[in-house]
Amino acid sequence: MKRNIRVFFTLLLAAAAALPAHAFCGFYVAKADTTLFNQASKVVMARDGDRTVMTMANDFQGDPTEFAIVVPVPTFLEKGQIHVGEKAAIDHLDAYTAPRLVEYFDSDPCVMMDRMRVPASAAAPQAREMGGAGARAKSLGVTIEAEYTVGEYDILILSAKESDGLETWLKENGYKLPAGASSVLGSYIKQKMRFFVAKVNLEEKSKLGYTFLRPLQVAYESPKFMLPIRLGTLNANGPQELFVFALNRTGRIETTNYRTIRLPSDLELPMLVKEKFNDFYRAMFSHEVKKDGMRAVYLEYAWDMGWCDPCAADPLSDAELRQLGVFWTGGQAASPPGAFRAPPQGGQNVFVTRLHVRYDAASFPEDLVFQETGDRQNFQGRYIVRHAWKGSPDACPAARQYFENLKQRHEREAQTLANVTGWNVEEIRRGVSALAPAPEETPKKQPTWWEQLWSGGP
Repeated sequence: MKRNIRVFFTLLLAAAAALPAHAFCGFYVAKADTTLFNQASKVVMARDGDRTVMTMANDFQGDPTEFAIVVPVPTFLEKGQIHVGEKAAIDHLDAYTAPRLVEYFDSDPCVMMDRMRVPASAAAPQAREMGGAGARAKSLGVTIEAEYTVGEYDILILSAKESDGLETWLKENGYKLPAGASSVLGSYIKQKMRFFVAKVNLEEKSKLGYTFLRPLQVAYESPKFMLPIRLGTLNANGPQELFVFALNRTGRIETTNYRTIRLPSDLELPMLVKEKFNDFYRAMFSHEVKKDGMRAVYLEYAWDMGWCDPCAADPLSDAELRQLGVFWTGGQAASPPGAFRAPPQGGQNVFVTRLHVRYDAASFPEDLVFQETGDRQNFQGRYIVRHAWKGSPDACPAARQYFENLKQRHEREAQTLANVTGWNVEEIRRGVSALAPAPEETPKKQPTWWEQLWSGGP
């Protein structure tokens, strides 16, 4: 197809239906965790009904005698309700939910052309219309339920009656599927899916031997689901960064007194972003904050715990989740490293939401008030770089068309990067040109022995 089309289903697979094709998971390259931001605090809130366990971490550095926090809580706290947690579990949760960069590699357009070849009387593969694709999909029990454009992307929403038909349709349209995809697809189809006054005790600190301040945890019951942030702005030196990780079993968490906005995601960006992903993400987040007047809360991740695609880190084990206050889990064993994480079938039953806030006293005059939603739709900050095919434009007719389309794609990627970061588009273009590989030259055909004979050559 000539248009750049992207397909989602349970966020398991995604691909461009232009000549290059991708599997959704791709290759994980980098993540934008909380270490990218100065003066950043992390709070984990495990919530079920009126019960809340709040775990508070911070990036305090310096003499521990200078450390003190005051956190308003909604109810009286007995000594037993106060606990000291483990920093490692928070760091793992941070890594697991961090926005991530993934990379794909364009396929050989000549091979794709052969797979998509149609009779001479029909339109060329690059110019096929969705009508034909829809008819073929229907014959395989696949329904293209929606087709729309988001930015420069054309979106398809699929559903299917059986995994074999869906797998066949995907392969016929140039989508590469991992081994065992059919059984995973089948499980989704059966479900009818589409995709926190404390100070430092120096003596005790010395006894324990910790070189850092561990997170403080409090457990309480209250119908109020909120996080006090105003005290933190009183002696703050400039805007603060706050990351809220909410764990519950209902669905995505959002704020009720400020706008909760999804950060731009699923953007295809120039390859130069691979070497400066941290710079890109900081610039993009700052650009969004400025655009919204520093009066919004940003969603960076919302996903069922226990699986990931692509994985910026392994999902948290049941033991780690309990360290973070998740008291309703049933002891589900962790998957072995490297295994594909399928959606939990009622075991852990934990949904994680990651919110990022940049705030000061003027822009956030109220504490954060949250609500649980029933929305379990998966979302992640995901950014894409694509390696161009390095073949020759003369390899086949589709190759020539591929390189023409590649110029247009590089320009779209440069414009996208400029739009979301505020970076100079001309500088981006120069960076893209410097990284663009030269197409391979087609080797010259050597004359046959008889051609050499008749031409008088050696």
